[in-house]
Amino acid sequence: MRNKFYTRSFLIVAVMILLSSFYYLPYYVSKPGMAKELEPIIEVENGYEEKGSFMLTTVRMGRANIYAYVTAKLSKYQELYPVEDIRAENETDEEYNVRQLHLMASSKLAAIETAYKKAGIPIKYHFNGVYVLNVMPDMPAHGKLQAGDRIFKVNGKEFKSSDEFISSVSEKQDGDEITLTYERQDHTKETAITLKTLQETGKPGVGITLVDDKEVEVDPAVNIKSDEIGGPSAGLMFSLEIYNQLIKEDLTRGYQIAGTGTINTEGTVGRIGGIEQKIVAADKAGAEIFFAPNENDAEDSNYKAAATTAKDIKTDMKIVPVDTFDDAVEYLRNLD
Repeated sequence: MRNKFYTRSFLIVAVMILLSSFYYLPYYVSKPGMAKELEPIIEVENGYEEKGSFMLTTVRMGRANIYAYVTAKLSKYQELYPVEDIRAENETDEEYNVRQLHLMASSKLAAIETAYKKAGIPIKYHFNGVYVLNVMPDMPAHGKLQAGDRIFKVNGKEFKSSDEFISSVSEKQDGDEITLTYERQDHTKETAITLKTLQETGKPGVGITLVDDKEVEVDPAVNIKSDEIGGPSAGLMFSLEIYNQLIKEDLTRGYQIAGTGTINTEGTVGRIGGIEQKIVAADKAGAEIFFAPNENDAEDSNYKAAATTAKDIKTDMKIVPVDTFDDAVEYLRNLD
């Protein structure tokens, strides 16, 4: 009789644990991810080899169930973020994933531009249209467009920039109808949308957020296999790896160099999230140097948080503050 009681109790507890693991709380949890060498990911045609390596760093991010929430509360280098801090208002899981992948695409583009400009190599541009990142609820595009669609014509005419697309739409009147030509999963489609005045701008629009779909043509060619890595935080390290393969000088000097930070086409390094977790990941991977966004020496900069974490985990890794791509290059050129 007692055995039956214990068996039944065990089954009830097991079922409760299983069910609760599928119940998600309104939080995301981030953990230390990995530090991944970039040489196998980035290939410049006939590029120079390097003795050391540049590494991108990642965090593991996911929705928190009860157990992930408790674990994060008890772990020093796991962080909890309210959903609204990670996803835009009314943003779906699909839209969030699309946004992260297109942020990565934009990051790769900026890294290529930065590296080739620094190497003095000309760049050609080809504009393909705009990608839809989000569709606002209760706006004209809702139910007609979706995240990942590539718009390339307005009323049958191609446009040469996202600014041209926005201005051509906003010049219309509230209630006017426009026809958008777009591509979805390799199929070309058209949809007619009646414009509505946007509360944010006071001008007519369709109710989407967007990003450029732009390609660069460079010689020598470069290929970046980023797979399913999302977000813009690898921009700085992408640009360093590309530049190092373009020039004869080996900037790695034989060191294992990790880092993080967004990059724009002017070579400015920007703030990222999860710097503490990335320090832990880089230390575990054996990195000797870590580049962190300095943010012009801001009081709450990524660099200061990184330096605090490095001291806390007692790593020998050197934390280096950078505001620009040139800062990182200059530091590397001064290494033994």
